[in-house]
Amino acid sequence: MRTNEASAVILHVTEFTKGGIETHLNEVLSYQADKHEVYLMASELNSNRDTLQIAPERLVLYPYKRSPAQMLRAMLAIRRQIKRIKPDIVHIHGTFAGFFVRLLLPAIGRPPVIYCSHGWSFLMDTSAWKQSLYAMTEKLLALRTDTIIHISDYEYRMALARGLPERKSAVVYNGISDHRREHAPFNVNPNKINLLYIGRFDRQKGFDLLLDTFNRTSYDDIDLYLVGDTVLGAAEYAYPDNAVRLGWVANTEIDRYVQSCDAVIVPSRWEGFGIVAIEALRGGKPVIASNRGALPEIVRHGVNGYLFDFAHPEQLESILRSLDKQTLARMGEEGKRIFADKFRAELMNEQIDRVYDKVRQGRRGSYPAAVNNQTQRG
Repeated sequence: MRTNEASAVILHVTEFTKGGIETHLNEVLSYQADKHEVYLMASELNSNRDTLQIAPERLVLYPYKRSPAQMLRAMLAIRRQIKRIKPDIVHIHGTFAGFFVRLLLPAIGRPPVIYCSHGWSFLMDTSAWKQSLYAMTEKLLALRTDTIIHISDYEYRMALARGLPERKSAVVYNGISDHRREHAPFNVNPNKINLLYIGRFDRQKGFDLLLDTFNRTSYDDIDLYLVGDTVLGAAEYAYPDNAVRLGWVANTEIDRYVQSCDAVIVPSRWEGFGIVAIEALRGGKPVIASNRGALPEIVRHGVNGYLFDFAHPEQLESILRSLDKQTLARMGEEGKRIFADKFRAELMNEQIDRVYDKVRQGRRGSYPAAVNNQTQRG
């Protein structure tokens, strides 16, 4: 229950939690549990109650599939919980949850709404008319939103270019705990360069480009370790001989694989942020990443990793041919310093708290509260 005057009832809502969103939510939930009365609603689809860091009685998993009938059921379940919990703030994560939660809330008399897309749908690699439709939908739903959290400067700039309101916008980089878990090492060949991919096996993450690159050229001195799998729908891939599939790994075990590799590769087509990249930096490993989305805000080419132009995969091939362990180790040390300066969970959570305070103050005074983009950075 509430422990002081400043505490609040916070309801977090997301579509599913598997992948980077679970990492983000766990950092936020564990921090807020000591300050607020915190609840989480997520779908039964691709969410694991055993790995979410929230008390079982505060977690509600609703039945769900991506179909109109199931979305309606999800909306009704969320509305029932909102009436029961009576939250002071509804914090929504992800595009689909952002759509059906804001749609069901009344225009008047609703609780304050914080929304983070965790990657704008209108920045996906899709047709221009779909991008315009997604952007128009976000602009309309912004009318029912008190603050929009952008997870990078890139997301912020692109949103403003599409007409989303600056006065409701805040930039808060994702962050993770600076505490690394110690694990027994994962066995790799010390005579090879060991690269690690972590994430969904899908088009957004550039998984097809990664496999195509390794299938097209033989890298005898590299082993590629793949953590993850498909999430929504099956896909068939041709895996190179030097690839090792490890399946999904619990977030608590990720450090074990990061510690054992020489670098982490993030070849995304579009990326709102890139939590995997900062997990690598925390572990002292450089990142090989595409130049898409927010990744250039995390990776400095030649400093804590390498960037390649996604439209020119031959650049990735050139980087792979040039890798050496000594240079990668030096970049990893620089990456640890960059992580400490910009991407710690403590910084993120303090900034989210400031967003909450501004919204609640704005509701007591003038509505909506204006949130300055720069104040969330320090």
